[in-house]
Amino acid sequence: MKRFVYINDESYQNDYCDNRISNTKYSLLNFLPKNLWEQFRRFMNQYFLLIACLQLWSLITPVNPASTWGPLIIIFAVSATKEAWDDYNRYISDKQANEKEVWVVKNGARKHIQAQDICVGNIVWVRENEEVPCDLVLLGTSEPQGLCHIETAALDGETDLKTRVSPPPCVGLEFEQLHRIKGVIECPIPDKDIRRFDANIRLFPPFIDNDICPLTINNTLLQSCYLRNTEWACGVAVYTGNETKLGMSRGVPEPKLTAMDAMIDKLTGAIFLFQLTVVVVLGAAGNVWKDIEARKQWYVKYDDNEPWYQILVIPLRFELLCSIMIPISIKVSLDFVKSLYAKFIDWDEDMYDLENDTPAHAANTAISEDLGQVEYILTDKTGTLTENKMIFRRCCVGGTFYGNECGDALRDVELLNAIANNSPHVIKFLTVMTLCNTVIPIKSPSGSVLYKAQSQDEDALVNAAANLHMVLVSKNGNNAAEIHFNRRVMRYEILDILEFTSDRKRMSVVVLDCQSGKIFLLSKGADEAMLPCAYSGQQTKTFVDAVDKYAQLGLRTLCLGWRELESEEYTEWSRSFKEANSALIDREWRVAEVCQKLEHSLEILGVSAIEDRLQDGVPETIEILRQSGINFWMLTGDKQNTAIQIALLCNLISSEPKGQLLHINGRTQDEVARSLERVLLTMRITSSEPKELAFVVDGWALEIILTHYTEAFTELAVLSKTALCCRVTPSQKAQLVKLLKSCDYRTLAIGDGGNDVRMIQQADIGVGISGREGLQAARAADYSIGKFRFLKRLILVHGRYSYNRTAFLSQYSFYKSLLICFIQILFSFLSGIAGTSLFNSVSLMAYNVFYTSIPVLTTVLDKDLSEKTVMQNPEILLYCQAGRLLNPSTFAGWFGRSLYHAIIIFLITIHAYANEKSDMEELSMVALSGSIWLQAFVVTLEMNSFTFVQLLAIWGNFIAFYVINFFISSIPASGMYTIMFRLCRQPSYWITLVLISGVGMGPVLALKYFRYTYRPSAINILQKAERSRGPMYTLVNLESQLRSDKDNMVSSSTIPVKNKSSVYEPLLSDSPMASRRSLAPSSFDIFQPAHSRTSHPRNIKAN
Repeated sequence: MKRFVYINDESYQNDYCDNRISNTKYSLLNFLPKNLWEQFRRFMNQYFLLIACLQLWSLITPVNPASTWGPLIIIFAVSATKEAWDDYNRYISDKQANEKEVWVVKNGARKHIQAQDICVGNIVWVRENEEVPCDLVLLGTSEPQGLCHIETAALDGETDLKTRVSPPPCVGLEFEQLHRIKGVIECPIPDKDIRRFDANIRLFPPFIDNDICPLTINNTLLQSCYLRNTEWACGVAVYTGNETKLGMSRGVPEPKLTAMDAMIDKLTGAIFLFQLTVVVVLGAAGNVWKDIEARKQWYVKYDDNEPWYQILVIPLRFELLCSIMIPISIKVSLDFVKSLYAKFIDWDEDMYDLENDTPAHAANTAISEDLGQVEYILTDKTGTLTENKMIFRRCCVGGTFYGNECGDALRDVELLNAIANNSPHVIKFLTVMTLCNTVIPIKSPSGSVLYKAQSQDEDALVNAAANLHMVLVSKNGNNAAEIHFNRRVMRYEILDILEFTSDRKRMSVVVLDCQSGKIFLLSKGADEAMLPCAYSGQQTKTFVDAVDKYAQLGLRTLCLGWRELESEEYTEWSRSFKEANSALIDREWRVAEVCQKLEHSLEILGVSAIEDRLQDGVPETIEILRQSGINFWMLTGDKQNTAIQIALLCNLISSEPKGQLLHINGRTQDEVARSLERVLLTMRITSSEPKELAFVVDGWALEIILTHYTEAFTELAVLSKTALCCRVTPSQKAQLVKLLKSCDYRTLAIGDGGNDVRMIQQADIGVGISGREGLQAARAADYSIGKFRFLKRLILVHGRYSYNRTAFLSQYSFYKSLLICFIQILFSFLSGIAGTSLFNSVSLMAYNVFYTSIPVLTTVLDKDLSEKTVMQNPEILLYCQAGRLLNPSTFAGWFGRSLYHAIIIFLITIHAYANEKSDMEELSMVALSGSIWLQAFVVTLEMNSFTFVQLLAIWGNFIAFYVINFFISSIPASGMYTIMFRLCRQPSYWITLVLISGVGMGPVLALKYFRYTYRPSAINILQKAERSRGPMYTLVNLESQLRSDKDNMVSSSTIPVKNKSSVYEPLLSDSPMASRRSLAPSSFDIFQPAHSRTSHPRNIKAN
């Protein structure tokens, strides 16, 4: 599909949408129905709505419908208010953008209109530092060469300026001509690819005689970019409103389901099935009792001719009574505390990057607890582990090594002498360094030249050349460059740019030497992309050795080459290049094919070596996170040797004899299969040994593996702790994340550049570093941090605390609901199994909304251990990874506690108040008071730390219970008139509550004391050390204390677990890592044809 945009022609401007931006989700008319529809799409909300509707049937409802409708309306109102507020903020932002004043050409003159009134085909004028209001094709600028500079940080997060240039037919047009210009642009229909625009422009006479000119993304100004260092620019609107590339890119990302959310959903399902069982059993029993016993009682009257649906009345009554088994407020409570977890990350001053003035930020507020369950971290290298501050260190030119002795080629006397003597090889080498790039030179007010580069490598090369006296002074668009070298002025005309792609792995420019009139091809790129392009007969062994030597030093290498082009060859190739650039279909593939025809027979000039230093704290961070049971994969586009050296420096892998690195390589399918088979066999044999094993694979072999040997590689992923994947593409990074997720691992991906976005979005948790490559990764991520070292605190402190708090909150929510429900069920045995409610509607509503919800929300402040202890003992994170605090076993404990407490409350209350002098309301209030007392003690007992806010919420809420009920008891029409006044005057009331608290909490306290004293976990031991202010335990002196803890942990898999090294898993013999790595078939049948292979077994993480 194509779009034809007629420039400055109002007769065609109504064919497309206007420039009104709308990011709002609702309108005044559809807000209520649309919001309710979205809320009722959730099963739990549908369930509670059904319960509320059933309560409207007076025949079956045991309580006032307000007991369910009240909380339901409050919860829906809170969710709707939040949605409305967020949508209102989006509306205000849209309104400001839509009403902004802009300049457009109307009837041959410029006039002001609002941005929302721009139409496709309008000519729009943008002034310096103004925001581009829609997607424009550049027609002219204040610069005579037709170029301008833009900042695209709001679009792609990249902070460096980019150059945009007018199409050649438009260069040099005057003001009046730009006002009267006519033509047509043939472009694709709107899409969201901000790096691609394949179109053609044709101007109508008298400007040019119908000649077609290709357009690329370099000829566009996209919406939300800012014009910089250019007085003005004008362009024709091609995409407007929500059809701009930015508008098409907008959208709500798919929500991520955390492991804890998945577990809560399973537990909710189990409770629902239990509830149905109770309803069926008690409903049937109630109907039987009604027919056998109830009709014999003189005070019970039943109609002999009851309608058929009477058999459903008692079961439905029990359904309404038992509906509170599933807490109606759990989702709102979890959303609230998770929002606070995100704020804690935003407010954490210890994660504030002072160097770049960048705080940590949580963009996703729903997955904080998943940080505490991370099992694999997949990390980029450049800019993530390293600083991305490139420094030119060494080079090899014409077979001569420079910078080896002093470690800095810029101070190498031999190189400086070669430059002074105009060594041909060195001059060519410097020329390629200076011209083969997209760097923009900018003169400062002081007269010095500053460089704006999209790549840190290019910035390092151009600055190094300038320090070696070859200074790029100016670059006017894409057609003229001026270089000063040893007091000489060298001018080149840049004819064509063959842009870098991840497939070609090289970049080239075609230049015309204005002095000699010769045409040259200048190229630079990765060694595997450049060396095969050397001319026949050139000896490249020296360059291969140089690449290997520099890579072993951890330096980034690029090969540089050039060749002279014959005029006829270039003319013929240029025609093909222009045709490829004019194609609207498969343009990228056609351009790559044409480039391949020119990039051959190169004279390889030399190799550059650039240093990228590790960030501060990276080795320590990786070491601590590995101690916590987290495994690391490094995914990089660099050479294998460079990646290995960086991995050694940052403690990812260990050298012999402590560690062993296994290589997977090969260029053919058979070679890769044999290599993978050998590595897999080694992993199986030595996986139980303390030796640290890791494997390394390059992108070529990885492509073959992911295509033909996915099953074998999946097993290798299960067995390995560390992997280095080199020369990988962005799509391969995402594939590796997906592979680990398929093994049921919790993955975290971290990167800093646009090439890491797919990996970050694919992972369970995406972390972006606000680095020198811009903010694109940070904006696409769930969390953004300034430095890699902050990842340690993000996981160990925020992730672990969030997991612990959410585990308690979710289980306590079920506990309090089950407690009151079990009391109702027990009471039914005294009320003829008729589904009668012990509690009145007001009490039930207040119980759910006020009495029990506020205290537990203070768990967001609870800390079982201090931050310092957690950071010193990262091994305790394994409890979170194994799901030790929220699983069927722990939930069964809370279930049993709620049943036990319900029995205690009911029996003691009945024995104390079930006599002729007590009425139903007194019995109800005593049972409710007992529930409130027990829950206050339960929350207090389960808290590990106390602040004033926590104490106020727990015991202030306890006091508020009495204040509220005294107030209600003073209202004659409340149905509870004088109840609380009468009860509080009775000593038996207080004795009953003390007895309930003592009997209810006694066994809980005894069991907790026994575990804490005689069967302590690692966390209990650390708590003791903290409270006694004694010596703090570490991994070494905790080892013997933890053995009993290991023995009592239930295996997370049915497959026997192999013994693991204490370096990685010191706490849990049944950790997720240990259980999964027991998967090892006895033969290499996975290399057989697919039809003869057995399916690869995979353990599912036990919950």
